[in-house]
Amino acid sequence: MTLPVRNSRIRLSQGTLFWREVGHKTPTLVLLHGSWSDSHQWLPLMTWLGEDFHCLAPDLLGFGESSQSPQLAYSIALEVACLAEYLEALRSQSVYFIADSLGAWVATSYALQYPEQVRGLILIAPEGVNPSPLTGRWRLHRVLSRRFSLAAWLMRLITPIARGLGHAKWIARLHYLRRQLLTFPATCRLLFKRRQAELQAELLDDQLPNLAPPLWLICGQSDSPTAQTLSKTYAEAIPSSHILNLTAELNHLEEGTEVLAQTITQLMKQKINAV
Repeated sequence: MTLPVRNSRIRLSQGTLFWREVGHKTPTLVLLHGSWSDSHQWLPLMTWLGEDFHCLAPDLLGFGESSQSPQLAYSIALEVACLAEYLEALRSQSVYFIADSLGAWVATSYALQYPEQVRGLILIAPEGVNPSPLTGRWRLHRVLSRRFSLAAWLMRLITPIARGLGHAKWIARLHYLRRQLLTFPATCRLLFKRRQAELQAELLDDQLPNLAPPLWLICGQSDSPTAQTLSKTYAEAIPSSHILNLTAELNHLEEGTEVLAQTITQLMKQKINAV
């Protein structure tokens, strides 16, 4: 029988946080969504894990049904502070994190700041590092994320020309990327619209060797080159980490839910039995 999903909200000093919750058995798993999603991305996985664990999936501040404010200065530090207050309010301060991309950056930053509260991290395509092969990868995103820009005007102008020259797929990808960026203003403000010095100060390249909780990196068979590079960078910085290669498609988590759930359940049971 599928356990019911409980939806809740809590008012914190930084704003209102919304979360989805399934199950009640310990340990507690906190699932943090990716850059282009919200807690809804974890619903299929939570229905699998809820039978054995207590699962919490919050919308990060600025995402989904959590508070969104044009005046709020989004940062990793803000998300970590909000998460810390949230977990303290729920008295859930001994947790495992399961996190994707931007959520993995937040989860790792949290574990570095509160190592005594984090029992382990399971990360997918973790952001928060700037490996040399990916230098400059956000330049196009910065341009396209501007609501009113010369680039957007030029895209509209050249669209019929590009289609006529057989570049319809290329121009369609640009339009899709721009729509995605405008749909997630918090991601854009956090990653693409801050001063470079602010963003660089929150990168984890130099801090990863200090990570205390156990780390598992989940890789799918069709991961993008970017996702592979990010996972490899984390693994190289943390020799004690473990890379788990799954025969599942993790670019679309719904398609790899069963394999991912089985892997996480096995890891949790091994960890619990080892205590």
